[in-house]
Amino acid sequence: MRLSSSSLLTSILLSMAGSSSLAFQPTSLKSFSIASPNTISTSTTTATATKSKRRSSPSSPSSSALSMVTTGPLNCRLAGIGSAAPKTVITNVDLESHVDTSDEWISTRTGISQRRVLLHADIAAIIETEVETEAEAEVENLKSLASKAALQALEMSNIAPEDIDLVLVATSSPDDMFGDATSVAASLGCTNAVAFDLTAACSGFLFGSVTAGQFLTNSGNSYKNAVVVGADALSRWIDWDDRNSCILFGDGAGAVVLSANEEGGDGDTDGPGILGSSAHSNGLGYDKLKCGYQGSPRSVNTAGSPTILSEGSYSRLAMDGREVYKFATREVPTVINEALEAADLTVEDVDWLLLHQANIRIMETVAKRLGMPMDKVITNLSKYGNTSAASIPLALDEAVRSGQVKKGDVIACAGFGAGLSWGSAIMKWG
Repeated sequence: MRLSSSSLLTSILLSMAGSSSLAFQPTSLKSFSIASPNTISTSTTTATATKSKRRSSPSSPSSSALSMVTTGPLNCRLAGIGSAAPKTVITNVDLESHVDTSDEWISTRTGISQRRVLLHADIAAIIETEVETEAEAEVENLKSLASKAALQALEMSNIAPEDIDLVLVATSSPDDMFGDATSVAASLGCTNAVAFDLTAACSGFLFGSVTAGQFLTNSGNSYKNAVVVGADALSRWIDWDDRNSCILFGDGAGAVVLSANEEGGDGDTDGPGILGSSAHSNGLGYDKLKCGYQGSPRSVNTAGSPTILSEGSYSRLAMDGREVYKFATREVPTVINEALEAADLTVEDVDWLLLHQANIRIMETVAKRLGMPMDKVITNLSKYGNTSAASIPLALDEAVRSGQVKKGDVIACAGFGAGLSWGSAIMKWG
């Protein structure tokens, strides 16, 4: 957004006059407001399928988003799905011998009974255990989980790897700091695909799916098929001596194949696909859930005197659970309704509610506020814990393969987490 010099001068003079909440109408903009010294909001409308809205917000971290973007129907379909989780299981009972907690306390407050975790790469040497087969000796990592989930999705879709044009990996905990998507694409044999990572924490899979859908929907490019992976290994970043956080998280991966819908026209909501979406972010609340950089001093003997650099590392995951709970239960019902409106649907049109698998109490509260019964809520939280970007596709894969979700079912999905970020996509399976 560019302001004329006269408008900028007017803003400065008004601010100097002591006003902290001002509004005026520059001739170059439909609307412009200053809600606080740190918050600028504009509102515009477009005639395209993608609608953007900017709105002002108080500076409180618990306030609504600084930005919101909605999309209408995206001309693609869900052609395949897959998931993968580590072999190692840590139950609530296991944790009773490590921290001051109990199975009853964890399960009643979170809905989690166990979680899957990746082991250290040198675990065979550490525990001095012999394995019987080569498969048992195979070291699991995030890339191997992501590749396994994506391969399952490809097999279900009957689309050849060389026909994939885009591989998108949504993760906040890659094996390689520079990203895992290219390695995943190579392992799958997607030799004609461009690949990149997307970081949006627990909202990552939904943000990634909508991003891929935009590539497939744009008639001006050649993208026809995409693989979208949600994968995280937050067990690497939590404090295992903190009983409030170590009980919550697990590792895993889930993936979908999205394919451009050749038969339906643009915006064809009668066919399967992404019917509508809404996404938000509010960086004012980033400190409620974060995993920040924490470097250690590193001296370099430069001429004259040493230069003290920062040697890379990150702190443990930190979360204000109470604030995150309030944020999720307040914002998720709203963002789902926004996505439904973008899809020209209502709650009554929804077959299944699929939320980021963070806490059963959040799911119960959101379902209640939407007026949906819990028997319409898809969840596998008890078996996997919070797997961040993996949680939605991991749960959907199990629901599809078990026959719970059938072709043509409408699923209202919502992710929420660090950023703060949150979003919803209304999907039709098949």
